[in-house]
Amino acid sequence: MKHATRFNALARQAGGVALSVAHAGVLSLGLMGMAHVATDGDWTGLQFEQTFSLAAQEPTAITPTAAELAMAATASDRVVPPVSALTPVEPAPRIVHSPVRLEVKGLAALAEDPFAQEEGELSLEMAKVRDWITDTYRVSETAIVPALAAAEASAQELGFDPLLIVAIMAVESSFNPRAVSNMGAQGLMQVIPRYHQDKIAPHRGKNVLFDPEVNVRVGTLVLHEGLQRYGSLQRALQYYNGALKDPQARYTRKVMALKKRLMTIAGRDTARTSLEQAG
Repeated sequence: MKHATRFNALARQAGGVALSVAHAGVLSLGLMGMAHVATDGDWTGLQFEQTFSLAAQEPTAITPTAAELAMAATASDRVVPPVSALTPVEPAPRIVHSPVRLEVKGLAALAEDPFAQEEGELSLEMAKVRDWITDTYRVSETAIVPALAAAEASAQELGFDPLLIVAIMAVESSFNPRAVSNMGAQGLMQVIPRYHQDKIAPHRGKNVLFDPEVNVRVGTLVLHEGLQRYGSLQRALQYYNGALKDPQARYTRKVMALKKRLMTIAGRDTARTSLEQAG
C-alpha cells in the first residue's frame, strides 16, 4: 500500500516536469521563428521607442466621410476664412468723388430780379386774376393762361400795366378768343385786321388773330400806337375803341373801372399809376 502511494506521487511529479519541458519547448520554437523572420523575412523589427517616435512625427491621415465633406462645403459658403497674418493685405482703393455742379437755368437773371419768372409762367398777381376769370367768365384755365402770359410779356415790353391789357380783353370779348364783331374785329382784344396789317406778320394766315398770343401782342401794339399819337392813356384808349369824338370817354372809364377791380383781386394797391395820372 505504501509502495502504491509513493508510485502515484512520483508519477504526478514526472507529469509536472514533462508539462514544464513541453512549455519551454514551445516558447523556444516561437523565439527561434521570430529570429528567423527578423533576419531573412521582409518585416523589419522596430523597437518600442522607435515606433513611438515615428507615430509622433507622422500623424495618421484620417479620410473624411461624405457627410463631413458636405458639412465643410456648406460652412465654406457662409464663413469667410481668416486672412493669414503672413499674407500682405492691400489697402482698399480710395474713391474720389468729383464735385457735382448743378446748372440753374436763368440763375443770373433771377439774381438780378428775385421776382422774375420763367417764360409763360404767370406772376403771383396774375395767378390770382386767372382764378377770378375762370370763376367769373367760365373760361377754362388752359385757354386763358397763354393770353394772360402774353399780356404780361407785351405790357412789360411796351410800358403798360398788365392788368390794363387784361381789362381791355374783358371789355372787348369777355375772354372769348373766337369772338368776331359786326365790324370784323377778331379775337380777345377785337383787333380789326385791315387796319393793322403792319403789325401782323405778312406770312400769317387770315385767322392768325384767333391765336391768343398773337392777338394780345397786336392789340397791345395798337394801344401803344395810340399813346404815341395822342400822348395820354385816355386818348389812347379812346383811339383803340375808335371813339375819339366821345366827350365823356365812356370806354376809358369802363376799362379803368375794371382794371381797378382787377388790382383789388390781385392784392395790389389801387393807387393810380403815373401813366394813368398823365392821361
